[in-house]
Amino acid sequence: MRIGSSIFLIALGAILAWAVAPGLIPNVDQAMVGYILMVVGVIGLIASLVLASPGRGRSRRVSETRSVVDPNTGETITRNESRDGGI
Repeated sequence: MRIGSSIFLIALGAILAWAVAPGLIPNVDQAMVGYILMVVGVIGLIASLVLASPGRGRSRRVSETRSVVDPNTGETITRNESRDGGI
């Protein structure tokens, strides 16, 4: 769940809980559905903020070594490359 969808669920839950007249949907407690949507939205917002934190992907480092023989001179050329392994 992304940040935008979490905020949407929080807003929808608040509308159902506080702004819509009770009894609009028969046999359904709209306030309870609104509170549930708000809780799910808050949990999704916290989870998406934790997963999108800037320090999350920095601990992984990818190192790659390639060796090639130059066909003209016969020399072996080694290339080392390091980069962050984030998404």
